[in-house]
Amino acid sequence: MPAVSPHKRAGRPRSARADRAILEATREALAELGWGRLTLGDVAARAGVAKTTLYRRWPGKNELVVDALAALFEERLDLPDLGSLPADVRGVVLRFGELLTMPETRTALMAVVAEATHDDALRRRIREAIVDRQKHLVLVGRRRAQSRGELPPDEGGPDPGADDMIFDVVAGSVLHRALVSSQPVDEEWAERLAVLLVAGIAGRRPADPRA
Repeated sequence: MPAVSPHKRAGRPRSARADRAILEATREALAELGWGRLTLGDVAARAGVAKTTLYRRWPGKNELVVDALAALFEERLDLPDLGSLPADVRGVVLRFGELLTMPETRTALMAVVAEATHDDALRRRIREAIVDRQKHLVLVGRRRAQSRGELPPDEGGPDPGADDMIFDVVAGSVLHRALVSSQPVDEEWAERLAVLLVAGIAGRRPADPRA
């Protein structure tokens, strides 16, 4: 097989500025129009790009909305060091709750989750673009708490299954509170969730009754 010339171009590189403009326009259109009235043509017009530019990047509305959400989570959701594990948990819960009060976040999440019930590819995209990227917050928080002496070191190495469980409990609780129960994710509720979660993380595994 002949060698590929190093000077051969694979195509025009993507513009980070255009990507940001498209994702911002998608969130703006979601907040203003809702899921049903959102079109790729409208997003292209708002972003100031040609429709062909948008279609080269995203094959459809589902994928575009998931990536717009993922970028918003990357920008707004972090885990600052607040001095203790309960404070860190409370802080990230409040940030997540605040994110879910944004009209574009609520509209997009509820729409793509509904669409994903019958679309395996969309479910994978949600998991890879949003869920898997945010799970690193659990690892950061747990390691930080271990360095403070609030949690014991991992025996036998990190347990990804435990990190997954912690993420599911936190994210699931906040999502249910904000989007299903339509209740506020306020300081009092975040504090109660943090206390409950930290007690579970730091506690010992119960004895096996069959032993």
